[in-house]
Amino acid sequence: MAEEIPRAGLRMVARWGLWINLATFLIGYATGIISGALLYIRGDLDLDDGQQGLVTSILLLGAMVSASVTGGLADRFGRKLVLGGAGVLFAMGFIVSALATDFTVLLLGRLIMGLGVGIASALVPTYLSEISPAQIRGRMLTLNQLLQTVGMLVAYLVNLAFSGSGDWRAMFWVGAIPAVVLAVIVVRLPETPTWLIAQGRTEEARAAIASVTGPEGAESVMQRYRRDDEERQRKQQQDKETEHKGWRALLAPRVRPALVVGLGLAALQQFVGINTVLYYAPTIMEETGLSASNSIIYSVIIGAVNLAMTFVSLRLIDQLGRRPLLLISLTGMGISVALLGVAFLVDLGSVTLLVCMLVFVSSFAIGMGPVFWVILGEVFPPDVQAQGSGAGSALSWLSNFVMSTAFLPLTGALGSGPVFLMFAVVCLIALAFVYRLVPETKDRDFAEIDADLQARAGRQKPDTATA
Repeated sequence: MAEEIPRAGLRMVARWGLWINLATFLIGYATGIISGALLYIRGDLDLDDGQQGLVTSILLLGAMVSASVTGGLADRFGRKLVLGGAGVLFAMGFIVSALATDFTVLLLGRLIMGLGVGIASALVPTYLSEISPAQIRGRMLTLNQLLQTVGMLVAYLVNLAFSGSGDWRAMFWVGAIPAVVLAVIVVRLPETPTWLIAQGRTEEARAAIASVTGPEGAESVMQRYRRDDEERQRKQQQDKETEHKGWRALLAPRVRPALVVGLGLAALQQFVGINTVLYYAPTIMEETGLSASNSIIYSVIIGAVNLAMTFVSLRLIDQLGRRPLLLISLTGMGISVALLGVAFLVDLGSVTLLVCMLVFVSSFAIGMGPVFWVILGEVFPPDVQAQGSGAGSALSWLSNFVMSTAFLPLTGALGSGPVFLMFAVVCLIALAFVYRLVPETKDRDFAEIDADLQARAGRQKPDTATA
């Protein structure tokens, strides 16, 4: 939005964003904690290799399922209520996992945890997009990835703290604390103006906007909402789509360019191989002859670099824009993962491998990691934003599951070198995809973003202002 927002209002929005991002902190913690806990769980609960893999990956399947239904739930019950439900699911998942006495109960706890992960990943970008003024929207949406990397690093540090005692149950109990805080704090956060307007609660929406912009700015913002709604209805009538509801609306011609961008980035973000490094770094490093006792320390190093570079992205995303960061990120990832593959093929040693992995993770963290979630919160029309974010999030978790499950069998069959070279090819494909189809969304309202999307899809000629 072009309106001048008082600094006090921007700070208030930032506080809301930080609190709601407890949900994404929990995503990072839930996905990261298992890497260290499993070293001790497998002995205590006598898990075989297949059971260990399922305990890790069942969370991803749970996330995929809940992300796919989150949009509909959020449109019906509101953003904050559903996010509060995610906090409850996280808490239940951590508690059940901490109390598990056998494989089945542990699997149930991880599945419940995954349901919370899916809701948070699908809905937090929507919430942040709908409460954020345009001038800080990029930074607010980047908080989504930043807090996730913080959660993962904290999980690695908790693993390290309890590694001496091997108390894996305590690792899960720690996660229950922020989950309970999330469930409680959401009650005090505001509902988004977009949802309130969709429910006909215009005065509540006006009051929510006025708390950020001041009374004078609220009317200007409300006029923009009305213009966006009129434009949406006009396009619906042109395409004869007014009867489309829920998931069907994502297939409407006016939405398809956004859907292609959202789903394409969701799949490519995972198929570039990032989580094979984040999840299996210790296993990868063991191939060089290093002892397993150093595995958690290597995870902490990678997690710290991931967090540091996400901070860099937070500073750059509203300065350089989304597209430049994506292009820089994918170029760095492609080069570093190709070198990683070569390092395995010619046996360049553990130090070279670690450096290549750190450059790969750094390149991801500065662009492809956070910018995907920013784009997901910006390219869909307001009336299907929740469904669009849910679809992108669900595909991201499904792709994550596929890659995480296939990585070790692939490396066993082909070797690590060829597999990482395959990831380099995917980075090249992703680079072409971004260059051709992904619009710049920095400092643009939805009408400008949509015009660029439609032009890139060949549906209309771009305006000079939006090309």
